Amino acid sequence: MAAIDFNLMLIGFMGTGKSTVASKLKQMLQAEQIEMDALIAEEAGMSIPDIFEKFGESHFRDLETEMLRKFKEKRPVIVSCGGGVVLRDENIEIMKGQGKIVLLTATPQTVYERVKDNGDRPVLNGNMNVEYISELMEKRKLRYEMAADIVIATDGKTVDEICNEILESVKVK
Repeated sequence: MAAIDFNLMLIGFMGTGKSTVASKLKQMLQAEQIEMDALIAEEAGMSIPDIFEKFGESHFRDLETEMLRKFKEKRPVIVSCGGGVVLRDENIEIMKGQGKIVLLTATPQTVYERVKDNGDRPVLNGNMNVEYISELMEKRKLRYEMAADIVIATDGKTVDEICNEILESVKVK
């Protein structure tokens, strides 16, 4: 049986460690893990960059909102959310109604180091540099902070340290 009875929604900019942390929390809590972007791509039958290219960002954001609604029936789950999930108030409301929202943060330099070799980042296409990442992070910062119940910096920490901080913050023994 899982050690939590609510969903843990991991949010944050791309490259802050959401997927890695979710995977470790899955083991620690014996809860289901959902990789939101991967599930959207699987259900759509195409990659996230292809969804963006063919249907646009707005359509992708609609798919995110639909997906979040489904998680209400799947408790407890550890959800690694897409980086832009907080761009819609409705998404934040849906997530808050399901559990705790954990914001993972990292510096623009750390994010760049983590994502620079990954071609599956449509928001960064043609803009894979620290300056652009910094600007985009700054634009989203308030949205992330407004949504978050808990904020955990991931720079220079091990996955275990990050997970233990999260569990301590949500009072899981």
